[in-house]
Amino acid sequence: MPDALTLRELNRATLARQLLLERATLSAAGVIEHLVGMQAQWPPAPYIGIWSRARRFHRAELEGELVAGRVVKATVMRQTLHLVTRADYGTLRAALSEANWLHNIPDAKRVAPSLRRLTDGGEITRAAALAHLEEVHGLTGVEANRAWRGARLRAHLVPHHETALWNARPQARYVAVSEPETIDSVAARAEIVRRFLAAFGPASRADIARWSMMSITRELAPAIERLEPLRRFRDEHGRELLDVVDAPLPSGDIRAPVRLLPKWDNALLGYADRRRILPEVFRSRVIRNNGDVAQTVLIDGFVAGTWHVERGRVVVVPFTPLSPSVRDEVASEAAALEAFLESDD
Repeated sequence: MPDALTLRELNRATLARQLLLERATLSAAGVIEHLVGMQAQWPPAPYIGIWSRARRFHRAELEGELVAGRVVKATVMRQTLHLVTRADYGTLRAALSEANWLHNIPDAKRVAPSLRRLTDGGEITRAAALAHLEEVHGLTGVEANRAWRGARLRAHLVPHHETALWNARPQARYVAVSEPETIDSVAARAEIVRRFLAAFGPASRADIARWSMMSITRELAPAIERLEPLRRFRDEHGRELLDVVDAPLPSGDIRAPVRLLPKWDNALLGYADRRRILPEVFRSRVIRNNGDVAQTVLIDGFVAGTWHVERGRVVVVPFTPLSPSVRDEVASEAAALEAFLESDD
């Protein structure tokens, strides 16, 4: 029978691999690559997420990677906007190519080539794309929106890098990136699953499916088979957890520092069972009915409060009373984040 992992052991493994147990000496692109992307529908989120994980990080570093095209903003896992490295973009698109998403509907396949040609002169807006679909392809309303959402993935149209800058304003502007090299889809999925386990594991098949939004049986099973032999554990509920060999498994007794995470941080969203980091009793206070995910505070490795900015100050709202020593550590981390948020680079 596989070895059992306690909840605290699973928590500490997650923190270590998410670079939240100890800040890493990685570049901004290195953090994004290690995490296989960072959720980015709120522009500041990846910046704060990297700050929480890297020892020396300035916003200008990530903005420079975006301007140079070495990091791109793209719709990948869970059909959600992430920042990913340009190298990982091709692997992710190949891995997700057979998913039952809008990029595989007939209208998306039909209109993708003409939408890509529209970007020959530079960027394109969503409004211009929809006007083109109506004029050239006769698509309007819901059909046009579905075709556009799917076709822009097939055509490798990604949000303009300026929409991912620190002070970005929401704008539906898209540019074409060079079409990635053809990669075998099963090989791509195997590589992405391996990387997921290294950054999020040990994890169940359901966790991998939730993170990626791919089918366990049709898409993930062949990829997992290709990765064998994998390590296997079971959690406190007896569920099987998969893992790559030699990934860190710290003791559950190791100290976990206070960390402040941004909205929609993947450390919370990358699992079907989030109790390894988000206690169920606090779930509704963090993940709202409208899909919003709060900025959270990790204390002793688990979500124990939220934070927000009020008149330039980082205000922490704990869910339970804190001891004096923990209050001091929270105040110190909040002050460090304030300095990061206020810096002009």
